[in-house]
Amino acid sequence: MTKKNRWLLRIFFWSYMLYIYLTVYLKGEVYSFLLLNTFLAYIPIEIGFYINYRQNNFWFFLLFLIWLLFFPNAPYELTDLFHLAMLDPYNSLTKLMVFNLHLWLKFTNLLMGALACALIGTISLEYVADQVLWHLKRWSRLNQVVLINILLVLSAIGIYIGRFLRLHTIYLILDPKWAIQQLINMWNWRMLVFVAFMYALQLLIWGCMFINRFEFQQLESQTPTIKSDRSATADSPHD
Repeated sequence: MTKKNRWLLRIFFWSYMLYIYLTVYLKGEVYSFLLLNTFLAYIPIEIGFYINYRQNNFWFFLLFLIWLLFFPNAPYELTDLFHLAMLDPYNSLTKLMVFNLHLWLKFTNLLMGALACALIGTISLEYVADQVLWHLKRWSRLNQVVLINILLVLSAIGIYIGRFLRLHTIYLILDPKWAIQQLINMWNWRMLVFVAFMYALQLLIWGCMFINRFEFQQLESQTPTIKSDRSATADSPHD
């Protein structure tokens, strides 16, 4: 990712968080949690900017570990969409959706944060996966797909831990025995089904981005041929 694009992403997140702080958090509205959740989702994206395969092993894997611990916060915001149920946009008499701009503003605020964190988080995930494989000198398309899927599964587990155990990373430092016991006891078939759901959602996002980029690269590779054909046509004598 270029330095320009990194700054564009930073400016977007900083502007969005400032907007939420001024228009939602300070007013004590119900969606005030967006400020903290978006900040937590932004942390792994920012850390990902500093991961580079040329770094020495200590700094590289330290940054990767911190990124991995915080990354589930990015797709976690998708689960916040359940809070849309609090809007109640239907008329109690007609059962039809009412045209209320205040409700649609709340809808936009929530959806914008969730989509931005999930999509940009997925870009960060692929970037970090590539950096890991280049650092280990094991990059190939197959290894990339395998590693990304492993990271998606770990992320799905992290979403479950954050949403239902409410277990934050700091607890591993403050009370590691209790935290580890919670992690051991969480495994059951219902948890695994939830993890499968979250994995499927993240895989869909990454798959769409992968296919779109592949199609773009295919089109880009054909561009010189198309230009050559047009030039040849233009230079050819007319009857």
